[in-house]
Amino acid sequence: MNKGCLIFLIVIIVIIVLGAGGAIYYLYGENDQGPVTFKTEEPAYSDIVKKTVATGSVKPRKEILIKPQISGVIKDILVEAGDRVEAGQLIAKVQVVPDMVGLNNAENRVSRAEIALDNANMDYERNKQLLDQGVIAAAEFQQFEIARRNAVEELKAAEDNFQILKEGVAKSSNRATNTQIRSTINGMVLDVPVEEGNSVIELNNFNEGTTIASVADMDDLIFEGNVDESEVEKLSQGMDLILTIGAIEDAKFDAKLEYISPKGVEENGAIQFQVRAAVKQPDDRFIRAGYSANADVVLDRRDSVLAISESLIQFDKEDQPYVEVLTGENEYERKDVKLGLSDGITVEVLEGVKEDDKIKVWNRPIRK
Repeated sequence: MNKGCLIFLIVIIVIIVLGAGGAIYYLYGENDQGPVTFKTEEPAYSDIVKKTVATGSVKPRKEILIKPQISGVIKDILVEAGDRVEAGQLIAKVQVVPDMVGLNNAENRVSRAEIALDNANMDYERNKQLLDQGVIAAAEFQQFEIARRNAVEELKAAEDNFQILKEGVAKSSNRATNTQIRSTINGMVLDVPVEEGNSVIELNNFNEGTTIASVADMDDLIFEGNVDESEVEKLSQGMDLILTIGAIEDAKFDAKLEYISPKGVEENGAIQFQVRAAVKQPDDRFIRAGYSANADVVLDRRDSVLAISESLIQFDKEDQPYVEVLTGENEYERKDVKLGLSDGITVEVLEGVKEDDKIKVWNRPIRK
């Protein structure tokens, strides 16, 4: 045997000896650690609240979009977002940009109405003299008088139409209703999406028109959110909700559920039902429209009941819940339990354990 083989053999023998020694030391240490024990917990009386959370936002119940009744250019804006306005208050003025074709036709109509009135006046005067002379009867003269009145009214209508197309104001009217944009409700201006000089389109059957301002009653707010289909059957109108608004820290607001949608909508693979609740707004807080919020809906609750942590519960092959109660030094006895309401962390115990029982925390062993 050469020198290299001898060294290799010695190394192998050393490795085997060290491995055997380590195994013996490990086994000796394991046997010397003592018996395994478990931590225990005692039942306690507590309140258990089962609730679901609806996510959504806070918005005014009534929000009105103010739109013009005539197309043109914004001449003046008299309000800004945050201002409070009353119904009928002037918020903007629109300057009419007339259509040249329509304006020309209206002007021609005025000219024709003036000619028709001149002709009706001549017929009226001529036949008035004949009536005074007794040549014609009053009944025959009446038709000339009616024709003259009709011509007068036609001229007024033609002039008003021409004036509206040109300036947006009827000549016979004292108010510029079409060019003066007024609020239709009492409330707060939430947004003014246009500026002076912007062109606006009137509200009509073919166009929804340009929004000049949005006005809402900020004293009447609602929460709109969604609830999962697994929880919707547990809700009912009139239930109390607790709102938590992310932008307002350390504050909760009361609300009352007033609407549950009869039809669900699929969102991200889950069926969601819309809910709406009236928000009770405190006097010392201002809630802005559009705040995101969560609503805690209390589905069921138990006050001052005997409860234990759900982590203490074990189940046998027949899904019978049980716990292990300490009966002596490191000795435990199985006790079947009857459970009540659970909030996912704590569960109500109806039967099976007493307040002074020490229950085994079966997944937390301790070695002494």
